[in-house]
Amino acid sequence: MLFGVLMLAAVVRFSSLGWIRELYADPAFHFTYLGFDWVRPWPLWGLYLHFGSMGLAAATLALGFHTRWSALVFFLLFTYAELLDKSAYLNHYYLVTLLAFLLVLLPAGAAWSFDARRRGAEQRVPRWTYWLLRGQLFVVYFYAGAAKLNADWLWQGEPLRLWLGTFTDIPVLGPLVEQRWFALGMSWAGAVYDLSVAPLLMWRKTRAFAFAAAVFFHVSVWLLFPIGVFPWVMLVGATVFFEPDWPRRWLSRVRQQRAGPVGSAPTGIAPGRSLAVRSAERATPRALWVVAGLHLAVQVLVPLRFFLYPGWVNWSEEGFRFAWRVMLIEKAGQVEFEVVMPSTRERFQIYPRRELTPLQYRMMATQPDMIHDYARHLKDRYREQGHPDAKVYARAWVSLNGRPSQPLIDPNVDLGSEPRSLGPSRFIVPLARPKLF
Repeated sequence: MLFGVLMLAAVVRFSSLGWIRELYADPAFHFTYLGFDWVRPWPLWGLYLHFGSMGLAAATLALGFHTRWSALVFFLLFTYAELLDKSAYLNHYYLVTLLAFLLVLLPAGAAWSFDARRRGAEQRVPRWTYWLLRGQLFVVYFYAGAAKLNADWLWQGEPLRLWLGTFTDIPVLGPLVEQRWFALGMSWAGAVYDLSVAPLLMWRKTRAFAFAAAVFFHVSVWLLFPIGVFPWVMLVGATVFFEPDWPRRWLSRVRQQRAGPVGSAPTGIAPGRSLAVRSAERATPRALWVVAGLHLAVQVLVPLRFFLYPGWVNWSEEGFRFAWRVMLIEKAGQVEFEVVMPSTRERFQIYPRRELTPLQYRMMATQPDMIHDYARHLKDRYREQGHPDAKVYARAWVSLNGRPSQPLIDPNVDLGSEPRSLGPSRFIVPLARPKLF
C-alpha cells in the first residue's frame, strides 16, 4: 500500500514537472542500453498515456485491486520508461523496478486489499516472503556502504565536501560546511549507517533506534541534496523489517483500542511459526522458490562485476550502474568530437551540445560508454550520408571529486569503429594516482 501510494505520487510529480517531454520527447537522440536498442519513446501523446497507465497501476496496486496484475503492469511500464535513456539513470529507479518485480511474485494483496475483500477473508503468507524483501534491501544498503570504503570518501570527505560547499550562505550550516572535519564526519557517518542499518533493523532490540536513525538520515539527505524519491523508497522499504502485524498495532494505538495483548499476532493470524504458516511455505510452488533464489543471487553478483574491469570503477564507470554506488562521485567534464574522412582528408568538428539536451550532454561528458555511444551515432550518420570510411575521435577532459581535469578518452582511438560490448573498453584513459585506499 505504501509503495503504491509513493509510486503514484512520484508519477504525478514526474509529469507535473514536465519531465516526460524534457527527458523523452524533446531529445533527438537517446542513449540506449546494450541489448535494448529497440526500446524507443512513443510519440508525446503515447508517452502521456504510458505514464498515465503507470500511475493507474500504482493506484490499483496500493488498493490491492488485482494486486499481482497491477504490480506486473507497473513493473513493465516503469522498466520500459527506465530503459529509454541512460542519461536519466538513477539508483532509485532501478530499486523501484526490482521491488515492483518482487511484488509480482509475492502475495502482496493478502490483507487489507480489494482482493482480500473479494475472497471474503485475509490470507496467511509464508515467512520467507518477508525475508526476500529484506534480503533485497540488505543488498542495497550493504553495497552502498561497501562502495564508500575508499580514500576519497573516508580520507578526503569527497564528494560531500564539494556538495556541502554550496550551503556556505546558510546562517547555521554555513560555518560548519566550511570545516573539513564536518564533511569527513558526515562521510564516515554515511558509511557506518549504510553498513549497519539493515542488521540493526533485523534485531528487535535495536529496531526502533535503527528506524529513527533511518528517518533522520534519509530526511536529512532529501533536504540537502536533490535525489528525488530515493529516501522515501528506502523508508517505506524499511518497514518490511518490522514484525508483520505492525500496522494493526499502530492503528490500534491511534484509535486507543486494544484488540489483544501488546505484541500478540494480528486477529486471525497464528503467532510464531505456526502449522498454518509452515503449510503455506510447503504450498509455495517450487518454481517461485527458484525465481526468488535466482533473483537474490543476481542481486549479490551483479554489483561485483566491476572486479572484471581494469582501473577504478568510480572513474571508468565500468560496472558502476546497477551496483548501488550511491552518491560517490562528482564529475565535471567537457567533450567534443572530430569526424575524419580518410578518402577526402576532410575533418569536421562536432559539438554535441547542438543536438543533445543539457542533461544528456552533462551526463555523456563524464561517462565513457555514453561518449562511445554518441561516436557510433555520428559514424552511422555519416555512413548514411555516403561516407562509409568516416572515423570518429573524441577529446574528453574530466575532473573527479575535485581533482585536476585529465583526459578520459584516448583521442587516437576511432570510437565509431569500436563495438559495443560488456567487455573492458580499451579507449578509457586510466585515472592518474587514484588513491583507492
